[in-house]
Amino acid sequence: MELRLESKKGMNTKEKKKINSFGKQRTRQYMIYLIIFMGMIALMDQYLSIIETTAIPNILKEYSVTDTEYAWLKVVYFIPTFLIFLLNGLTDIIGRKKSLLILIFLFGLGSFGIVYATPSFHLYMLFFTIIIFATVSNMWTIPISEEAPAEKRAKYISIVYFISVIPLQAIIPSLLSRLGLSWKWMYGIMFLFMIPVIVMWFFMKETNRYELIKEERKLGKRKKHFYGLGVINRCDIKYIIFSGIIWMCWLIVSMFVIWGGHFFMDIHGYSLDQWSLTLLGVLLMMMAGAVIGGWMMDRMGRKKGLIIGGLGLALFTILLGLTPIDIARVIAVIMGFFLGFSYTWIIVYIPEIFPTERRGSCMGWATALARISYVLGPALAAIMLTGSPTMEWFWVAGGLLMIIPIILVILFHPYETKTKELEVIEAQR
Repeated sequence: MELRLESKKGMNTKEKKKINSFGKQRTRQYMIYLIIFMGMIALMDQYLSIIETTAIPNILKEYSVTDTEYAWLKVVYFIPTFLIFLLNGLTDIIGRKKSLLILIFLFGLGSFGIVYATPSFHLYMLFFTIIIFATVSNMWTIPISEEAPAEKRAKYISIVYFISVIPLQAIIPSLLSRLGLSWKWMYGIMFLFMIPVIVMWFFMKETNRYELIKEERKLGKRKKHFYGLGVINRCDIKYIIFSGIIWMCWLIVSMFVIWGGHFFMDIHGYSLDQWSLTLLGVLLMMMAGAVIGGWMMDRMGRKKGLIIGGLGLALFTILLGLTPIDIARVIAVIMGFFLGFSYTWIIVYIPEIFPTERRGSCMGWATALARISYVLGPALAAIMLTGSPTMEWFWVAGGLLMIIPIILVILFHPYETKTKELEVIEAQR
């Protein structure tokens, strides 16, 4: 056992000398560019994930469906999103850069389709599903994770996430209403946003770590693989299941949060402007949670960060359903902080725990597992909307789900990745 530990230490020292060069090869200017560029892709992701909360009252009215009908239909339409591993796995096959271009087009062209090709509810759901298929892939975390210095990895990724929750969802709907544009432009705006993002894409370089892996495959030092098949090991499977379940719980809670616009506007009579102001507060607090979450995880560790974020999100989601509506508005804003804080663990820990040569594939399988939430979440929402039409117990049920990740972390004892190089994580986890 001692010999094994010594050999591991020796390997880590040798690796560190070799690996430290990764962070130094990129200039400060390029890292700033990469953070901004990944932030813009993440902004498309987060905007399209959250804007539904304001769009729901318009969707129900436009297509004459009830809230429970809409929730149940989402269960059916979201089944194909289990194939998300096909998108994530491309990052290991064709590279990070080319895969991100496909992701950008899925966001932008899906948004364009909602504006111009959705005369019926089912066509709307088709294009909406294309968008949702692309969200939660979190492919934009990989380049930052691979290029950032180990001691600043969580900080850099949290800055990208901070950019992603710039509160456009709270500003654009009211602006569109004043301009007399259809609610569908809540989505269509991301087609226009796609254009500068594509321009920025041309300046991106493939990550150093991926280039090294590609070269080693050519030399026969590493096995080529197709979506991780043949190279994913038992440890990978363990972390795929662990991270996938935690991600799934967070996603179900976030799907409950999507019904916030329905809760405040349809049930409690808030105007679009009143709800937009509340949503603005939620998103600003998500931004704060993103930055503080990344900072704390670089200092306290990933495990403690997840426990703090999970407990806060559970508590304030439950309180949202148990307090008078005026207080619930404040609770919703505070809940936004912990929504952002807890999500930081997902975007930091999941990319860094998997080896570089199969990072995209492992993330893809973890995402596919997490996508169970896209069936369970709408189904559970439909059940709770039926059982609690005024939604008090709807929020209680959502909050209780975040207890599961906390229990998992306590029982599983996941490897602590704080300030460690990716290659050291791969060797020691």
